Amino acid sequence: MTRADDPAPARPECPITTEITSRGLIAILRAPTAEHFPVIADTLLASGIHAIEITLTTHGALQCIRELTTAYGQEAVVGAGTVMTADQAQACIDAGARFLVSPVSVPEVARTARNAGVAAYPGALTPTEINAADCTGAPAVKLFPASAVSPRYVSDLRGPLPGIPLIPTGGISLTDIPAWTAAGVAAVGLGTPLVGAAATEGADDRLAVRCRQALAAVAEGRAAQ
Repeated sequence: MTRADDPAPARPECPITTEITSRGLIAILRAPTAEHFPVIADTLLASGIHAIEITLTTHGALQCIRELTTAYGQEAVVGAGTVMTADQAQACIDAGARFLVSPVSVPEVARTARNAGVAAYPGALTPTEINAADCTGAPAVKLFPASAVSPRYVSDLRGPLPGIPLIPTGGISLTDIPAWTAAGVAAVGLGTPLVGAAATEGADDRLAVRCRQALAAVAEGRAAQ
């Protein structure tokens, strides 16, 4: 058998992904520094959103991941975003990240995560990219940037590519959530539309309101499936 004929790793059963998809939302925290992230995490968890992605483009991201996992344990599903190399993946895993998200498909990130029992969600947009990302054995694929397509795109993909869990991310507003969820996505990733100015100014009551709206929107979309 040639290397090209080697079978792709099967999509593993992934309890981490099941935890995330149970509520259908990943809150994405991205800012120049992680200064306000702990307070934001408090609000997210109190509001019912427990999957939190800390992007590596944020100064202090690894320390923040470490602090949140220590503070919340299994109550929160804390992961890392914009993970581009195996070294970054390992550093995030060592800090306690339970899932890794990338804007593109990086096989060595998926392999590092799989060896550590951590979920990895590679990024893809086209059918070819989505299939390639799925062939890494990832438990779900990040559909990015979601603003380039629409919920109808997901419905169209489900015919030729059934069974690939998709997590659309990038440019999804709170009012968009029901349509994406009704189309059958596993979860949605929300950054600025959910977090807003809290990432740079700190959490306030408006963040809690948006959290409740987002969760209600997921429930609305799932009821329409």
